Amino acid sequence: MKKNDWKDRLNIVYSTNPDFRYDDGAEEEEETPEKNRQKLRVSIEKKGRGGKTVTVVSGFTGREDDLKELGRLLKTKCGVGGSVKDGEILIQGELKQRVIEILKTDGYTQTK
Repeated sequence: MKKNDWKDRLNIVYSTNPDFRYDDGAEEEEETPEKNRQKLRVSIEKKGRGGKTVTVVSGFTGREDDLKELGRLLKTKCGVGGSVKDGEILIQGELKQRVIEILKTDGYTQTK
């Protein structure tokens, strides 16, 4: 059941329409597909990072929490730092083959 707090609708004018549904403008996150249906791409980038090499995992579709969890898994398995930004996972260092192996053992079979 959704939280129905009057403070969320503070600047809304009263409506006499009996079919009126309040829309707060928040987009619903799409459900994360199964791991074997994800098409992840692993690449190495160097430009715009101060000469540092970064392994980038892109193509993830689903909830932001699941993306952060996958990023946490990759960082701990590789033993390096990184971050999750703009729908991509950034892993410090040139670890493309290792990241692909970790993803495939975790169930992401469509990884290149």
